[in-house]
Amino acid sequence: MRALVVYESMYGNTHTVAVDIAAGLRATHEVTLVPVTRATHELVAAADLIVAGCPTHMYRMPTASSRRAAAEAARKQGSGLNLDPDADGPGLRAWLEGLNLGHVLAASFDTRLSGVPALTGRASRGIARRLGSHGCRLIVPPESFLVSKQNVLLEGESARARSWGALVGEAAARAASTANRRS
Repeated sequence: MRALVVYESMYGNTHTVAVDIAAGLRATHEVTLVPVTRATHELVAAADLIVAGCPTHMYRMPTASSRRAAAEAARKQGSGLNLDPDADGPGLRAWLEGLNLGHVLAASFDTRLSGVPALTGRASRGIARRLGSHGCRLIVPPESFLVSKQNVLLEGESARARSWGALVGEAAARAASTANRRS
């Protein structure tokens, strides 16, 4: 099976999580990992599983204005923030709007501040809704990976992302096996 891991990352945390998820998926899948700016229609069409993620901005998926604000914050002298090399260009929200997926397996993730989801928001839920509206079959609940107020992944989150990637891969393999038995 082929998996496509697509991510949007402003400061690198979501990029790191996506790399770890891809590592976990490799036990069951041939994996392609790309930033959303390089997630072509050809890559999507070749995938049996799509795993998509982004940071949580203002309680939800980033918008064009929240992405601009994040970039401006990183450019301020002394901010301590570094833009991910692939932060420019359209984000995951725009990519999902232009997508024609059909019946592919999918999973969603986000990075967000550590805290109660009702207070921090969860972009992964919005991603899951959009994937579902394009006909994707979500095989696991949306997942969040936590970042500190200092914009650093919390200890253990990378390992948890690898484990979650393996779990997603196993769920996709089971779903594909069940679908094959039915046909």
